[in-house]
Amino acid sequence: VQLQASGGGLVQAGDSLRLACASSGDTSSRYTVGWFRQAPGKEREFVSAIRWSGPVTWYADSVKGRFTISRDNAKKMVYLQMNSLKPEDSAVYYCAADRHLINSAVRIPDQYDYWGQGTLVTVSS
Repeated sequence: VQLQASGGGLVQAGDSLRLACASSGDTSSRYTVGWFRQAPGKEREFVSAIRWSGPVTWYADSVKGRFTISRDNAKKMVYLQMNSLKPEDSAVYYCAADRHLINSAVRIPDQYDYWGQGTLVTVSS
C-alpha cells in the first residue's frame, strides 16, 4: 500500500484546512488509517484514526471537537478536516495504514505498517 498525504499549508489561527490521504496499491484489504503529527523536537503523536468501515473513529483529546476524520473507500481517500486551528497544531502531518490493528493499538505509531510522506501544516498566531 502506498499512501500520499496532501493539503497542508500556512494558515492563521482559527482557520481551517482539510488534509487528504490517497492510497494506492493493495487496497482490497480493510485498512485502518491513522493521522499522526510531528512538531520539531517532539515525538510523533496520534491525531485521529478511522476503521475501514468508517463509523468507528478515534481522536486525540487535543483535537476532539475541532478535527473530523472521514473516508471514501470508493475513492481510496481518507480526509482530516481541521477547524479552529491553533498554533500548537503546527506540525508535519502523516497518514498511516494497517490491516490488523486492535482498538488499543490505533494510537501507537509503531503499530502501523504503511506510512505516507508528511504534509506541513503551519498555523500562525
